[in-house]
Amino acid sequence: VQLQASGGGLVQAGGSLRLSCAASGRTFSFYNMGWFRQAPGKEREFVAGISWNGGSTYYTDSVKGRFTISRDNAESTVYLQMNSLKPEDTAAYYCAAGRGFIRVGMTANSYDYWGQGTLVTVSS
Repeated sequence: VQLQASGGGLVQAGGSLRLSCAASGRTFSFYNMGWFRQAPGKEREFVAGISWNGGSTYYTDSVKGRFTISRDNAESTVYLQMNSLKPEDTAAYYCAAGRGFIRVGMTANSYDYWGQGTLVTVSS
């Protein structure tokens, strides 16, 4: 699976962005999808995940109520809608694909394919 993330940019605190991740190469609906982020000097962390059929979603506590993950299997795309952004959300955001038909993983080793990352910068 090849993943292409887009939608990052510079936004003021309180603003919104929507990230997209387009997949190609294999049957998208066979995969659970996740979003991770990595801030400078920090380890990569799980942000949100969605099951292969969109029926289950998971979020790290710091983004619950602000971020929403969704997917469109017909378009082979996963989205991350980010509202009420904070400076601490500043990071490179990566989409990832992992084996479907099992519980969505919240660690990096649950995912086999990674996109190139898109940078989100939130100014205070």
